[in-house]
Amino acid sequence: MKKNLTIKDIAEMAGVAKSTVSRYLNNGNISAATSEKIKKVIEANQYEPNAFAQSLKAKRTRFVGIIAPCLDSVVKSKVIMALDDELRNNSYNSLIINTSLKTELEVESLENLARLKVDGIILVATEITEKHKEVINKINIPITIIGQQYSEVTSIINDDYNAGFRVGEYIRECGHKDVVYLGVSETDVAVGIKRKNGVLNGFGNEMLVKITDFTSENAESIVDELLKSHTPTAIICATDKIAVGAFRAIENNNKKVPEDISLIGFGGYDTSTLISTSLTTIKFNNKKMGEMAADTIIKLINGEEVPKLQITEFNFIERNSVKRF
Repeated sequence: MKKNLTIKDIAEMAGVAKSTVSRYLNNGNISAATSEKIKKVIEANQYEPNAFAQSLKAKRTRFVGIIAPCLDSVVKSKVIMALDDELRNNSYNSLIINTSLKTELEVESLENLARLKVDGIILVATEITEKHKEVINKINIPITIIGQQYSEVTSIINDDYNAGFRVGEYIRECGHKDVVYLGVSETDVAVGIKRKNGVLNGFGNEMLVKITDFTSENAESIVDELLKSHTPTAIICATDKIAVGAFRAIENNNKKVPEDISLIGFGGYDTSTLISTSLTTIKFNNKKMGEMAADTIIKLINGEEVPKLQITEFNFIERNSVKRF
């Protein structure tokens, strides 16, 4: 068997032109006799064409590009796994690109995927910058955005405002008055603005707002510094991962959840291996979001109409990390 057989090799062995072999591999129009000669060479040498390279010459590649901000997030990984499964069930292949939370890589990846002629692109976004908009508007490929809303593109988002409102309302109903909200930068519109505003409006009273990033380490540091001079009755965290860091800081300062400080988060993933108290939280339907994204991009690829904005539901999960007065 000949290693790394090329189209040129097959053409020479079959006594035909390279373009004829290419037409054969892409189900083009060639004579039965010529087709049989090429087939015999391929079978004799166990040649397997590069599926992706072959697909680039076809009208449909059956590839969908997925741009992910990270692969170590519990929430993002559940969305992407459900998305990948649903695409595969519909005979599409996923090209998953991890951008490590670098927005410039997201923009670069949009351009690269367009050059690869994928059938569609799904952007799991943490923010939509002017550069994102510029690139999105110039590439002629169906695009769906997950997690953020951009009016020019089909977007699938969590119901961040109402989820935040439910949490703020709940903390107020539990009798808390001295409350801290540990949020993220407003560059992330969904979590940094909509979720925060929902919490503040649901609570209805003044609340100290502290800004962290999405890591538990930074959240731990901020809460540790806060507790040196002030002990609120409750801390509302923009994500469960942030709540894990806040929990560690509370314990480091010899305080307990919920006896001394109540704690609540957003995300709904299992924190039982990370903290000893079961966390009251908002659970978003990440699997549903992934399935919706796959269904949406396939419809867009097929030229079907889809709503510009789709919003997933949430569940409020009351556990034992919040004290009632």
